[in-house]
Amino acid sequence: MHVVAPPGSGKTVTGLHLWAEVIRRPALVLAPNSAIQSQWAARTDLFRLHNDASHVGLVSTSPHEPALLTSLTYQSVTLPSREDDALDAVALDHWIDTLIEKGQAQDPAEAQVWIDDLRTHNPGYYDDRLGAYRKQMRDEIAINDDALKVLHASSLQTLRRLRDHGIGLVILDECHHLMGHWGRVLASANEFLGDPVVLGLTATPPDDAEKETEDAKRYRQYFGPVDFEVPVPAVVKDGFLAPYQDLAYFVRPTSDELRFVAKTSDALDALVEELCSAPLGDDGQPLRENLTEYVVRVLTNRELPTGKADNWDDFAKRATVFADAARLLLHDRDVVMPAGVPDIDSNVAAAFIEPLERLGPVLSWYIRHGLRRSPDSANHALADRATTQLRMLGVQITETGSQACASPVSRVLAYSRAKAQALLPILNREQEVLGDTIRAVVVCDYEKTSAVTAEISHLFDDEVGGAISAFRELLTDEATDALDPVLVTGSTVLVDDDLKPVLEAEARQWLKDNRRSVDFFWTEQSGFYVLQGKGADWCPRVYVEMITELFQRGITRCLVGTRGLLGEGWDANRINVLIDLTSVTTSMSVNQLRGRSFRLDPDVPEKLANNWDVVCLAPEFKKGLDDYHRFRRKHRNLYGVTDDGAIEKGVGHVHAAFTELKPEGIEENMAILNADMLARVDQRAHYRGLWKIGEPYHPEPIKAVEVKGGGGACGFPPFPKSVEWTDGSLSEAIGRAVLDALAEAKLIKHTDAKSIHAAERAGGYVRVFLEGADEESSRVFAESVAEVFGSPLSARYIIERAVDHQFNHSPFTDSWINYVLPGFASALLVKATTSTRRRRELVKVHALPRALARNKERALIFQKHWNEHVSPGEIRYYQHDETKEFLEEARKEGMLPDEVVHQKDVFI
Repeated sequence: MHVVAPPGSGKTVTGLHLWAEVIRRPALVLAPNSAIQSQWAARTDLFRLHNDASHVGLVSTSPHEPALLTSLTYQSVTLPSREDDALDAVALDHWIDTLIEKGQAQDPAEAQVWIDDLRTHNPGYYDDRLGAYRKQMRDEIAINDDALKVLHASSLQTLRRLRDHGIGLVILDECHHLMGHWGRVLASANEFLGDPVVLGLTATPPDDAEKETEDAKRYRQYFGPVDFEVPVPAVVKDGFLAPYQDLAYFVRPTSDELRFVAKTSDALDALVEELCSAPLGDDGQPLRENLTEYVVRVLTNRELPTGKADNWDDFAKRATVFADAARLLLHDRDVVMPAGVPDIDSNVAAAFIEPLERLGPVLSWYIRHGLRRSPDSANHALADRATTQLRMLGVQITETGSQACASPVSRVLAYSRAKAQALLPILNREQEVLGDTIRAVVVCDYEKTSAVTAEISHLFDDEVGGAISAFRELLTDEATDALDPVLVTGSTVLVDDDLKPVLEAEARQWLKDNRRSVDFFWTEQSGFYVLQGKGADWCPRVYVEMITELFQRGITRCLVGTRGLLGEGWDANRINVLIDLTSVTTSMSVNQLRGRSFRLDPDVPEKLANNWDVVCLAPEFKKGLDDYHRFRRKHRNLYGVTDDGAIEKGVGHVHAAFTELKPEGIEENMAILNADMLARVDQRAHYRGLWKIGEPYHPEPIKAVEVKGGGGACGFPPFPKSVEWTDGSLSEAIGRAVLDALAEAKLIKHTDAKSIHAAERAGGYVRVFLEGADEESSRVFAESVAEVFGSPLSARYIIERAVDHQFNHSPFTDSWINYVLPGFASALLVKATTSTRRRRELVKVHALPRALARNKERALIFQKHWNEHVSPGEIRYYQHDETKEFLEEARKEGMLPDEVVHQKDVFI
C-alpha cells in the first residue's frame, strides 16, 4: 500500500492502526533517522493492551531484540560492507579499465603501476578514488544482481532475526528516501523476509520517481501507484493541520554583489558584440565570419551540422530552438531576414523572455560549428573564451549542445548578504504583532555556505549565506536580539549572550529530568557564546531535543538552523513564523521544510503560521532573475490560500501578480509588494477565515480563469439605472452571459446565479469560476470565459461591448453663451441649468467562445445573453469583409482585449 499525506496528518497513527487492527502480525518500521524511529515507538501509547497481554515484547528499538513492533532506522538493515576484499578487487579492475579507456594508461600493467604509486605516495587520494570506484561497483551489483550480497554482516544478521521473528508487515516511513541504496536492499530483502505486507508512507513522493532509471523503475514496481493521497488543503480544512499563509520579501543585492552581477552581464554583452563583428586582416578583409553573417548563411542555406535540409519546414523541425533563436537574434539586431525564412511570430518571441534564453542556442551553435570547426586557431581560442564566459552565467557548452550548470551569478543572488539582512524587517514586524508568543525558525542550506567558488571568493567569506551568518545578523538589531536567538546545527550550538544564564540553568534542569549527564563548556564570542558539551549524552539528537523543548517554552523565541537538522522529522508545534533562506526547489525538500509550521498548537487554537521566502532580484542584468525563478519553482507544487478564499497551487497563491509579473516590472513594484506582505502579518485572523476550516468543501480541483484588470472595466453598464462597472462586476456579468448561453445550448448543466465566483484580488486581478459544478462543466465554462477575454483576431465570431459615460448636460453647452458671457457668469448659468445624462461609447471587441461559435444558431444564443448581461451588440462573422475592416479599425483604436489571462486549478 502506498499512502501520501502531509506532515502531521496522521501517517504514524494510520500505520499503527493497520498493524494492530488489520494485519495483526509482528511489524517492522523503518525510518530515515533516530528521531522518527523513536516517534513510532512512543506513539504506541495510543493503544490499550488486552487485559491478558503484557507490555514485554511489545515494542523494541533494538535490532538485536525484535518485538511485536520493531522500530529501526534504514541504516541498520542496509549498511553496506566497507572492507570486502572481493569488492575491492572488482573496484580495482574497474579503475584500471577506466584509466585505459581515458587514455591515461596503455595496458593493465601500466595502470597498476600508476595505482601502486598513488597508494605509496598519496594514500589519501588513493583511498578516496578507491572508495569512489568501490561505490560504483557496489551500486552496479545492487542494481543488476542482488543487493544483499553487498550488505555488512551486522545488517544481514538483523534481517535474519526479523525473518525468524515472523515479520508480517513492513512499514517504510518517509519512503521517498528509497530511490537509491536503501531501496535496492529492501526490494531484495522483501522475498528474504517472506514477502510481508509493505506499507509506504510519505508526504513527498520523490521528484524523479517517474524517470526511466533503474532505481525509479524499482521504486514504482516496489510501491505501485499511490493508493491514497491526502492533499494539504483538505487536512487544514478538516482542522487537523494549522492554516498558514505564504509570504515573500524582495531584496536587491548589496553594492559589491551588484557590481559583480553587472560586470558579468556587461562581459556577455561585450562578448556578443565581439562575436557580431570581426577583426580585419592586413588586406582589409575580415579574419572570420561574424555571428550575424554566420546565422544568415545557415538560415539561407538551411545548413544542419551533418548536411542541408530540403526546405525550411524540415530545417525548423530538426533544429527548432536554433531556428527560433537565430531569427530572434536577427530581429533584435535589425538584420533583414533572409529570403525564404519566415518572420518570427509573437508566440515564439514570448517563449524567449530572458536574454540568455534568446542568445544561448545561437551562441552554442556558433561556438560548436562555426568557431571550433574552423581551421584558424584564433577562432578556437575565441570559442574557449566564449565558453568560459557563458559558464559564468550558467550555460555549459558541450560537444553536442548546451546545458545548465552552476552559475556564480546565481550563487551570488541565492546567498546574498541582503537576504540575511531581510530577517530584521520581517521579524520586527512579526514581533510587533505576536509579541512574546512569537516562535520563529530561520532555515538555511548549511551552517556555513558552500557557495564560495574562485569566481566569487572576493565577495563572500565561508559564512555568508549560511546559518551562522543569519544568526550574526539577528544580533545586530535590538529588536531581533531581544528574541534571544539560538543557532543549532549538526555540529554547533550558538547562544545569544543575553540568554546564556537562563538557558544554562534551564538546560541543566532538562538534562537532569531526562537522566542525561553532560558537562557544559562555554566560549565567548562577539555578542554570543559557543556551547559545547562533554560526555556520552552530548550528541545532536540530545541537544536538538533539549533546545527544541526550550524553544517551545519560549526560553528562546528564534531558532536558526539547517534544513538537514530542522527539516524532516523535526517537530515543534509552536512555530508560527518560518523563514526559508534555502535554495532547494524540489517539491520533496520544499514540502518537508514547510511541513514544520503546519502542526496544530493546542495552546493556540487560532494559530496561523506565516511562511516567508526571501528573494534577491537584479532584473536589469543577465541571470538577475535566477532567484525569482527559484522562488517560483519552490511554489510550483505548493498549495496556499489566496486573497479571494480559493486554494491555489503555484506561486500565484502568494500574490496574484507573481503569476505574470513581467521581469521589467519586478524592481519597480518591489517596495509595494514588500509593504503588502508586511501588512499581511497583522491579518492572521482574516487569512485564517479564508481557509473556511470546518466548512464543507469541494475535494476536486476546479478550473478557474484569472484576468488582469478584469477585462478593462470602465463607465456604466449600458442599461437603465445601472451602477458603475467594477473589475469584479464586469467579470461576473461576462461569466453570467457565458454560463447562460452554454446552458441554453445544452453544453453544460445549468446552475443558479450564486454558482459564479467572481472575486477581485490584489494587483488588479479578478478570478472567475463555477462553484458546485461538475468537472466537465467547470472546464468548459473556464475555457469559454478565457476565450472571451482573449484576442478576437482568430475568432470565428466577434461581438462589441459598449459602456455608458455619465456627463453633465445643459442646453447652453457649446452655445453662444459660453463665448459671450464672462467665465464666472457662464459657469453659474450652466450649473443652474444642468442635468445628468449618459453618452454611450464602444470600448472593446470580444471573441465568442469556440464552443458557442460552431454555428450561427449557437452564436445568436450567446448574443442574446450578452445583450442581457453585458452590452447591446451584434455578432459579426470573421469571413465578412466588413468584419475584417471593423477589427482593423478596433485594433488601431486600442479596442482589442490586452489583458493577461490564465487558467488555473483551484480548490474551494
